[in-house]
Amino acid sequence: MMNKGTVTPKNSIIVVALEDELPVRLVPEWTVLYTGIGKINAAIKATEAILQNSPSHLINYGTAGALNTSISGLNRVNRVMQRDMDVRPLGFDLGYTPFDAINHIDLGGPGISLGTGDHFVTSEPELTTDIVDMEAYALAKVALLFGIKFHCWKYISDKANEDAANQWSENVAKGSLEFVEQVIDPFTA
Repeated sequence: MMNKGTVTPKNSIIVVALEDELPVRLVPEWTVLYTGIGKINAAIKATEAILQNSPSHLINYGTAGALNTSISGLNRVNRVMQRDMDVRPLGFDLGYTPFDAINHIDLGGPGISLGTGDHFVTSEPELTTDIVDMEAYALAKVALLFGIKFHCWKYISDKANEDAANQWSENVAKGSLEFVEQVIDPFTA
């Protein structure tokens, strides 16, 4: 959980894939990093920002598709995994990177599970989680490796089904005010 006093605009970076998801004008006191889409872009940009700014906290916000149909709106994520790592032919479980001690990352506290992968989900993936995105696992792993506290909130933009692309296009910008009001404003009030 983010505790008031430990998270400040000066020691934190808000990390978002696209400006459409969270325009910087909504959080003028905060450093906002736009990574672009996908795990590699997210990892590179987060690493550069950490080396340049030495933050104590990375706060990830973005859109996500819901696999669990009872989930909607803004949600805190408490567990992230890599849904497209598949080395089962070598005897490894789906979602686990061979010879790597870091796989599923628990963020603590209440929340939902998220599977990150480098494809836009339009049908249920084999690795089942509550929601899916394309950046959070990479960001969580970079933060963990640098000893930085990672926080993650996702706004449900689509139902990760055959109409997901249309739903995402219609909803990509809708969660930003909710995120600012519920998560960010309490730290700047």
